[in-house]
Amino acid sequence: MFESIFYYGTSLWGLFVTSFVAATLLPAGSEALLSVMVIEQRYSFFALIMAATLGNTLGGLVTFAMGHLARNVKKDLLPKQTAGIERVRKYGVICLLFSWLPIVGDLLCFAAGWLKLNVFWSSTLLLLGKLMRYGVVILLAQGVWG
Repeated sequence: MFESIFYYGTSLWGLFVTSFVAATLLPAGSEALLSVMVIEQRYSFFALIMAATLGNTLGGLVTFAMGHLARNVKKDLLPKQTAGIERVRKYGVICLLFSWLPIVGDLLCFAAGWLKLNVFWSSTLLLLGKLMRYGVVILLAQGVWG
């Protein structure tokens, strides 16, 4: 029984789901699972990076959509929230290249949605930032343990 759970967890779908959840406001991390999967060598690096990147990008877009919807529901923000929104407003969509950062990345996605930044450019920069992050994770896992 536990073998099947572990097998699902180290499947490409398991990586996709873990990466998706990690990009939402829920606490999760996908780097450890990705590193284990690199070491196992059951999948190509291309398949691993695509599953992780697509899951994480879609999760980031969910957080972006939550920010967009939240603005329609609540117009007033706390001063601390306003400061974060203003930083994203100042630097624009380019901030989403840093959406892979722990804690801060989720807030950047939410703020971009709140500001209703361009969805095409937001999606593109989310994807690029997350692709770079997972590329580095794969290189580190391969170099350290390979």
